[in-house]
Formats: sequence, C-alpha cells, structure tokens
Amino acid sequence: MKIKAWLCFLAGWFIPGLGHIVQKKFLRGLIFFACIAGMAGLGLAMGGKIYSFRFDNPLMVLTVFADLGNSLLFLLARLLPIGQGVLEKSTFEFGTTYIAGAGLLNYLVALDAFDIARGKKS
Repeated sequence: MKIKAWLCFLAGWFIPGLGHIVQKKFLRGLIFFACIAGMAGLGLAMGGKIYSFRFDNPLMVLTVFADLGNSLLFLLARLLPIGQGVLEKSTFEFGTTYIAGAGLLNYLVALDAFDIARGKKS
C-alpha cells in the first residue's frame, strides 16, 4: 500500500490530477488537471517565465522549487521554446506568479492523492 501511495504521488506530480485518476477519482482528477493546467496556461499566455536551475540568488532556489511543481511543463520548457518570459509585457510578473502558483498547487494536489492512497482521506 505504501508503494501505491508513492506512485500516486509521483503520477500526480508529473501530470496534475493523474494521481487521482489512477485511484478512479475521475471527476476530481479532471477538475484538478483543468484548474492547474489552465492556471499555468494563463501564466504562459501572460508572458510568464519558467526559471531554470541557477543558484546565484537564494530566492531563485524557491522559484525553481515552485516551478518544479509543474514537472511536465518544466521539462517541456527545457526542451521547447516556451516559458522564456517576455519582460516587455506588463503582465510578465503576473504570468510568472501564475506559473509558480500552479506548481505549488500541484504539490498540494499530489499530496492529496498520496493521502487518499494511504487511506488517510477519502
């Protein structure tokens, strides 16, 4: 049971809501996916930036941690030219905040899937 809980956590972290879908909580998983993907999509549309690993500034560690919450989006941003950030847009900071917020929210959703798999929550 413990391995299943960790697999649900990792699935939910990699793709938002997948940890719930694996546990046959389809509506909850789809709602989580739509909300988190929509939030990250809005952030990208606003010209937000997905930061990469740079540890010259201590606050960058926290920003990278937040962006790692969107693990699939983070990987795609490293492979494709998305999430570069458009500093000239007036919505740049809001977009970056939306992306980071979506990542942090995805951590909570993955932990929720973990708790459900462990039987601590229904």
